[in-house]
Amino acid sequence: MIAIFYADGFEEGEAIVPTDMLRRAGLETRTVSITNSNEVVGSHSIPVECDLTWNDFKAEDYDTLILPGGLRGTENLTNFAPLQEVLKAHNASGKLCCAICAAPSLLGKLGILNGKKYTCYPGFESDSFGGTYQNTPVVHNDNVITARAMNASVEFAREIIKTLKPGALSQVEEGIQYE
Repeated sequence: MIAIFYADGFEEGEAIVPTDMLRRAGLETRTVSITNSNEVVGSHSIPVECDLTWNDFKAEDYDTLILPGGLRGTENLTNFAPLQEVLKAHNASGKLCCAICAAPSLLGKLGILNGKKYTCYPGFESDSFGGTYQNTPVVHNDNVITARAMNASVEFAREIIKTLKPGALSQVEEGIQYE
């Protein structure tokens, strides 16, 4: 099962496009608010109703974790200590960790990008992450998938689908008229 973490200030396209495409692929995907409220408000003031709140989330039920970006959303994800612990344990078990835009910086701060190639929104990369920044839309290295920005949301979702359920990709691509 897949969890996509929503925090106030998230970049709407980076969260909703992957959620939509993963569900089209038939992958069980849950949106998780990191607050006590199911409603989270995006960076462009669009409210979204999440499936679960943090209190309902059980990390052991998930094999893939996804972090959307957005400056304020990434700050809120980064400042939420319980999520940091879940991400570190998830990565240590070799499970898939995915982040887009500014959110790969959280993975970097937790040491998850150490020794890996990654991408992120320009300016959020850092030598302190111990990885190698790639100026490309999407990077998949071992159990980590990162993407540069909202423009790469479709490619980000495609890479996750290719990894988890490759046989479903052509059906999703036809449905969204991907060419």
